[in-house]
Amino acid sequence: MDDLKQDLIKTCSRSNKPLLDEVRLIVRELEEKAEMKGVGQASAVSGLLAGEWELLYSPEDITRSSPFFWAFRKAFPDQSDEIFSITDSIPAPIKEVGPAFQTIELDEGTQSGKFVSRVKVATLNGLATSIMTTRGSITRVEGIDGIRIRIETTKPEESTMVKTLLGPLADMVNDALPPFPSGDALERVQPGSSEVVMRTTFCDANLRISRNNDKYDDVYVWKRKGFLSTDTF
Repeated sequence: MDDLKQDLIKTCSRSNKPLLDEVRLIVRELEEKAEMKGVGQASAVSGLLAGEWELLYSPEDITRSSPFFWAFRKAFPDQSDEIFSITDSIPAPIKEVGPAFQTIELDEGTQSGKFVSRVKVATLNGLATSIMTTRGSITRVEGIDGIRIRIETTKPEESTMVKTLLGPLADMVNDALPPFPSGDALERVQPGSSEVVMRTTFCDANLRISRNNDKYDDVYVWKRKGFLSTDTF
């Protein structure tokens, strides 16, 4: 099974992005072997989901690894693909995205927790960068491999434009700027859209395969950056 994990990591890390079907093929074989061995399963209750993760592969633009965009699709089902296609078509170096990170805190006792998505976005050949940060709450566990995430806020953090304009005052201003209540805004458009379910079909000490429950055939591959306590509250 380790050879399949290494094959998946190597494929996802290529400079030329692999096709989704190529990644799916390796993922399917890995999941089947892992299930036979009883490894990497029951991610929502195994205690391994909590931690800091770095994105290796996204089937779409890297920004779509953030559950905010999964919720946005629910709120705007007819317009979202058109909007995404416009932003995705902006070429580098005008717009560059990545890396992306997620932090998951999950209390096994209450089966609830916190979720943070961070995606670096650079524009104008790197002259302006920020970390688009979405924070949410894990409201409950869904089955043995799912967590329900409620989107709460979104905010561009560590903005270099603010640092350029305000110098030593930048950190104070960045901290003072309130986050946008994106969850409430989505709810006003479409009740229930601020909540999404993330299914994790494989999760061990160093690798994770997750899916948007509403677009289950898409796969997101993550590598672990570090562990967090499963009881941090």
